[in-house]
Amino acid sequence: MTELGIGIGWRPEIAEAVEGLPGLDWVEVVAENICADHLPDSLTRLRRRGVTVVPHGVSLGLGGADRPDPARLAALGEKAVALGAPLVTEHIAFVRAGGALTASPALEAGHLLPVPRTRDALDVLCENVRIAQDALPVPLALENIAALISWPGEEMTEGRFLAELVERTGVRLLIDVANLHTNHVNRGEDPARALSELPVEAIAYVHVAGGVERDGVWHDTHAHPVPRPVLDVLADLASRVSPPGVLLERDDDFPPAAELAEELAVIRATVAGASVAGASVGRGAAAEESAGRPLLIGAGARVSGGPMPGAVADAPPAVPEAVAPVPVRGGGARQPSGTPSVEGARQRLGLAQASLLSALVAGTPVPEGFDSRRIGVQSRALAAKRAGVVAKVAPELPGILGREFRPAFLAYARSRPMSGGYRRDALDFAEHLLLAGRPEDPAAHRLLTRWWQDRSGSRPPGPAARLLRAARHALVRR
Repeated sequence: MTELGIGIGWRPEIAEAVEGLPGLDWVEVVAENICADHLPDSLTRLRRRGVTVVPHGVSLGLGGADRPDPARLAALGEKAVALGAPLVTEHIAFVRAGGALTASPALEAGHLLPVPRTRDALDVLCENVRIAQDALPVPLALENIAALISWPGEEMTEGRFLAELVERTGVRLLIDVANLHTNHVNRGEDPARALSELPVEAIAYVHVAGGVERDGVWHDTHAHPVPRPVLDVLADLASRVSPPGVLLERDDDFPPAAELAEELAVIRATVAGASVAGASVGRGAAAEESAGRPLLIGAGARVSGGPMPGAVADAPPAVPEAVAPVPVRGGGARQPSGTPSVEGARQRLGLAQASLLSALVAGTPVPEGFDSRRIGVQSRALAAKRAGVVAKVAPELPGILGREFRPAFLAYARSRPMSGGYRRDALDFAEHLLLAGRPEDPAAHRLLTRWWQDRSGSRPPGPAARLLRAARHALVRR
C-alpha cells in the first residue's frame, strides 16, 4: 500500500495556497476537471517538487446497472499515467440511469447517489469493479458516499457491504469519515459499527471534510470547517489502523491559506494521537490475552490487524462450489463476468435506479418504500448542485442573468432532467430561456442569444424543433 501522508484536495481556486502549504505530502484532483495532455501548471510544479497527485473520478457510476463506459475508463487511466499516480479512486454510487437497459429515457443525476445494499446491487458492482480494474493501468480504490435517502429492503449494513466487495474483488477502499458522519445523522447508521465491520487493512486513504446541519439533515457541503464529530470518527478509524493517507476536501467557500494549514495540522494531530492511543490499547489487549484473562474491548471496537467480529481467523473467503476462483488484481476470488444471474440483477437494478432517479429529477411519482420528504430534500439538493456547477462551467450565464440566474435555473431543473454533461445542461438552460422569451431585458436577451449561438453553432430553434423538444420532455415526465 502506497504511503501518502497528509494531503489536500487540489482545486483551481486555491492552487496558489496549496503550493504554499507547509509539509504537504500529496494532493488529489478531480479527474474530470483536467486533461491528460494539458495538466494545470500548478500540478506540474507540485509534481516536480515530489508531491504525489492522485486523480479522483466522479462520473464512472460503477454502482449503476450499466457496464462502465470504456471511454470514461480510458480517460481516467490516461490521467493516472500523465500524473504518475500510484492509484486512482472513484465512488460506490450511481450517477445515471435509464436508457437501453430499461427502455426508458436516459437520465443524469449530476451527482452521486447511493447504491442499494442488496445482493443484486453487490453482484453488479463487483462485476463493474472487475471491468474497471482490468482496464485501468494502476490500482483502484472506491469511496463510500454520503446519502440523504435510504433504499427500502436493504439486506446489508454499509460495513458488511464494503467488506464483501473487498473480499470478492480485492479493490481498495477510500473511506470518507465525513460521509460516515453524514449517514449517522441522516440514516441513523453507527460509524463505529461500520468501521468494525469493514476490512480496515484495505484502506488506501481517508477523506475528511466539513458540512452543515439544516432542519435535522446533514449536508456534506465541503464548504465548512471540519466539525468535531467528523474528527472523532477519524480518530476512531486511526485507532484501528494506521491509514496510509488522509486528505482534507474543500470544494467551495475557500478560507485563507492559514486556515487550511490549521485544519491540516488538526487532522495530523488527530491521527497521531489516535494512533498512539490505539497502540496502547493493542499492547494492553495482547498482555491480557497472554495472561489468559478475558479480552475486554469497547463495544464495536477491534484491535487493528485482528479478525473481523464474528469471523474465523485465517478462513478464506467463501467461493461458490460451482465457480472456480479467478485471479484478480489485489487478491480475492471472482466470478466470471456476464453470468446470467448478473444479467438479471442488472435488469432489476436498472429498473429500480431509473424509477428513483426519475422521481428525483423529472418529477415522476416517488417509488414505493421511499421517504417522500427525503426524496424532496434530495431532489432540491440535486437541483442546487446543478445550478452551482453550471454557474462554474458557464460563468457568463450568471453574469448575463444576474440575480435571475439561480431562481430561473431551479425552476428549469424541476422539469428538465439532465441528459448529458453540465456544458450541455448550460446550453439547454439558455435555449429554454430564449424559447420562453427571456430574459425580458433586451440587452440581456441579445447577450444570451449571442452566447448560445457561439457555443451551439446554431440559430435559435424554429417551431418544429420546439415541438420535438416539448414531446421529448413529455415522454420523460411519464
